[in-house]
Amino acid sequence: MLNKVILMGRITQDLEVKQTQSGASVLSFTVAVQRSFARQGEERQTDFINCVAWRNTAEFIGRYFRKGRMIAIEGNLRTRTYDDKNGVKHYVTEVFVDNASFTGEKTEGGYQQNDYNNSYAQPQTAPQNNYNNAPSNDDLSIGDMADFEVLSDDGVPF
Repeated sequence: MLNKVILMGRITQDLEVKQTQSGASVLSFTVAVQRSFARQGEERQTDFINCVAWRNTAEFIGRYFRKGRMIAIEGNLRTRTYDDKNGVKHYVTEVFVDNASFTGEKTEGGYQQNDYNNSYAQPQTAPQNNYNNAPSNDDLSIGDMADFEVLSDDGVPF
């Protein structure tokens, strides 16, 4: 089965990283995501998505993001239920964040940092766009290059 969520939106509230009794960091926040379409004559609608980040991911988001900042997150969708003090059952849907990244949005002091070293993936998630793991030329043999065709730069306008 596949359960993958990728969102980019704005954080809607001030962030506060909390600690569980066992000492694990946890951060609950909401991301406002505009829909990509609008009905004719109406304004574009926004969805407010509840998110939860744990441990190092929670610490990373809490340290580098704030209310109103754009964030890109990757995770999975989870649902849960609970009964309130009046015995009413509530259903909750949340994105459990595995990876959070800067978006490159412009801020007051210039651009927000945006490179592959400024995203955090929990250890169980394979690093993405980690160019430090790319093979060096010494690691490649001629056999690996056999499928590539070298094109001439002649006639290229730049």
